[in-house]
Amino acid sequence: MNDAAQQQSVGGSVDAVKLVVAVLLIIAGIVAFYVLQTQPDWVRWSAVAAGIVLAIVVFGSSGRGRAIWRFILDSRQEMRKVAWPTRQETIQTTLVVFVFVLIVGFFFWALDLFLSWAVRFLTGSGG
Repeated sequence: MNDAAQQQSVGGSVDAVKLVVAVLLIIAGIVAFYVLQTQPDWVRWSAVAAGIVLAIVVFGSSGRGRAIWRFILDSRQEMRKVAWPTRQETIQTTLVVFVFVLIVGFFFWALDLFLSWAVRFLTGSGG
């Protein structure tokens, strides 16, 4: 399926309305939080959570929501195909990186000492 056909299947006026409704539900949850100032905190936060949950449900029923859910499922399927390193391979690779960092760090420390000595020798400054 090419991009143009995929855009047509995802878009549409009904989907646009669903996206607007989802945004309005989130805004309604936030507004309810402030309107219900006299209520206990759990009621106020429940209103926010209800707005978010309803927005997710409405968004999930839209074309974009279904496309995102399909992407998540495909990503999980691809993750199962990855050949993950064993514990021993991970430890060995980590040790190689640490040893290399130590060697390079020592090299640059020695180079810095040498260049510092050379500058002091050539300029005649220092002790």
